[in-house]
Amino acid sequence: MSHTRTDTARVRLQRSELAVPGSRPELFEKAAAGPADYVFLDLEDAVAPPDKERARDNVVAGLLGIEWHGRGKTVSVRINGIDTHYMYRDLIDVVERAGHRIDTILVPKVGVPADVYLVDALLTQIEHAVRIPRRIGIEALIETALGMSNVEAIAASSRRLEAMHFGVADYAASVRARTTSIGGLTPDYPGDQWHYGISRMVVACRAAGLRAIDGPFGDFTDADGYAASARRAAALGCEGKWAIHPSQIDAANAIFTPSDAEVGRARRILDAIVEAEAHGRGAAQLDGKMIDAASARMAQNIVTLAESLGNRGASAAVLG
Repeated sequence: MSHTRTDTARVRLQRSELAVPGSRPELFEKAAAGPADYVFLDLEDAVAPPDKERARDNVVAGLLGIEWHGRGKTVSVRINGIDTHYMYRDLIDVVERAGHRIDTILVPKVGVPADVYLVDALLTQIEHAVRIPRRIGIEALIETALGMSNVEAIAASSRRLEAMHFGVADYAASVRARTTSIGGLTPDYPGDQWHYGISRMVVACRAAGLRAIDGPFGDFTDADGYAASARRAAALGCEGKWAIHPSQIDAANAIFTPSDAEVGRARRILDAIVEAEAHGRGAAQLDGKMIDAASARMAQNIVTLAESLGNRGASAAVLG
């Protein structure tokens, strides 16, 4: 293990992340009452330009009028990109008026570390100006070739940064991938064409102590396709996935929750390693397979996640 240590970002349950357009305030209460771990109120792609200003007011009213944290939700706001004239008013208007009810700001199309720095600097000034009692986190959407090429530097850009998300649709457009499917597989490619992007982002996240979240799957009528996409992301190390429709939430929660069988095996691995160490051995056998300290670290990840889910009710109040 390297002598270099990286602090882990604030722990938040993020198996499912429901996207809710800021221009659809009638959906806010349903989102708060639903089973998603995380909700982001969107001011960007889901809102047409003529509705941007009204959407800000809707989001502020929804943040102030709904008890998100009391229902176990983490709540985020996706602002418009810093290359638009909407961004600064998104941040200032929403955070000055309702920042004490926001957990994180989701920044789209992050391309370089300075993009995160800009949002960090503005948040710092707003928090001091209106006396917001706790620090608001930042989450970055990696969804361009520029962002992916700088993903390691972006991951280390701010102590506010908590997570990075893979924005598959804009990423596909940016790299000129021959597809019009959001998150689906392309028959002409022998495998998963999103594997590289997700894997690189996950490695950058884990090296910097951040959460790694997979983005949207556009065809919400294809439950099997969504589940397969989520399983692939989980296998690569993501701990959650977007849901662009409520019908996708339960699948995300189930797939990113360790099964009883997984947890049971992980506990048996930990017990076997403890027993081996008691007899002066660094490795052991379990069910005909060799296990060692690396096995224990993998098993501990599963057990820790299972325990955090078991304590979700108590944790929600703390994490909020």
